[in-house]
Amino acid sequence: MKKIIDIKGMTCAHCQAAVEKALNGIDGVEAKVDLKKNQATVNLQKEIADEVLKEAIEEAGYEVTSITVKKGLFS
Repeated sequence: MKKIIDIKGMTCAHCQAAVEKALNGIDGVEAKVDLKKNQATVNLQKEIADEVLKEAIEEAGYEVTSITVKKGLFS
């Protein structure tokens, strides 16, 4: 499953790396953060609650504004 997380508060490459590290530290998560879009694209290898993803980002010092499931042929 793929999710798109909108993140508020990232301003630089360090911010991007901090969020990626926080998300990738969760077992079963493969994340890539796009600083320009202020979004993380998260591939989940197993079921993980949105609250777990949100908490990891908030502990890194950023705000989650939305989490959506990406659906489609190429997701």
